[in-house]
Amino acid sequence: MSRRFLMMLPLTAVALAACQPAARQDVSVDDAWVRLPPVAGRPGAAYFTIHGGAKADRLVGIDTSKAARVELHESGMENGMMTMRAIAGADVPAGGEVRFAPGGNHAMLFDVAADVKPGGEMPLTFRFASGRTVEVSARAQAAGDAAPGHSSH
Repeated sequence: MSRRFLMMLPLTAVALAACQPAARQDVSVDDAWVRLPPVAGRPGAAYFTIHGGAKADRLVGIDTSKAARVELHESGMENGMMTMRAIAGADVPAGGEVRFAPGGNHAMLFDVAADVKPGGEMPLTFRFASGRTVEVSARAQAAGDAAPGHSSH
């Protein structure tokens, strides 16, 4: 190999490394939205995506000033019937992703405040086992609206 080529290798490696996206240092949350209850007094649901940071973590709860209580739930099928049960948390792998989506894991919102309306926002504070908290504003949608990013056709 030519001497010039060998001298260029380290520079090429540095340039390529600079093109790679930086790894997330801390857990983060995005795509948060809330499906409001169809009838006042019934629970609503929150959906979101958690992105793992440099170290694994665990979602242990969600707080909001706009609901009396928030519970983490998982949905599934058992004997041909849709089931739902409360869960204590959700593991978030380092560098991984955990989705809470319709038909799967979700957060149940009990006694949603009357001032949360479709098109508005609801503050959510995600609590992790590491002690980290992440605050986001979730878009509020009416019960019959399609999930964000999906057409109702």
